[in-house]
Amino acid sequence: MKAIRSNIPRALNAGARIDCVDNTGAKVLQIISVKKYRGVKNRYPRAGVGDLCVVSVKKGTPEMRKQIFLAVVVRQKKEIRRPDGIRICFEDNAMVLVDESGIPKGTDIKGPVAREVAERFPKVGTTASIVV
Repeated sequence: MKAIRSNIPRALNAGARIDCVDNTGAKVLQIISVKKYRGVKNRYPRAGVGDLCVVSVKKGTPEMRKQIFLAVVVRQKKEIRRPDGIRICFEDNAMVLVDESGIPKGTDIKGPVAREVAERFPKVGTTASIVV
């Protein structure tokens, strides 16, 4: 997992329910915690674009529901500032299920994926149809 150069605000709290945009059968994911998150005592962990999260499947196929997985945030509504000064934001918040090594569980990703995610998780970038 490579470091991110952009200044990314962490806009998604623990407990947030987010759409899953791959074809694994999961529809809605709930963030349980954020991997490699360093915060302050008694502060809930927060996630931004490119963060690896531990999630629970809330809506989806019966086999997927009530399971714990790892997922990557691929889009967020809160704008991201890139080093060249461009600010980018998306219409929705979205996540993709991955395994421990960052390889996506699904074979298709619906919608665009941020360039920061494609740099940090190359397999997610190659699976995505559009990288913004």
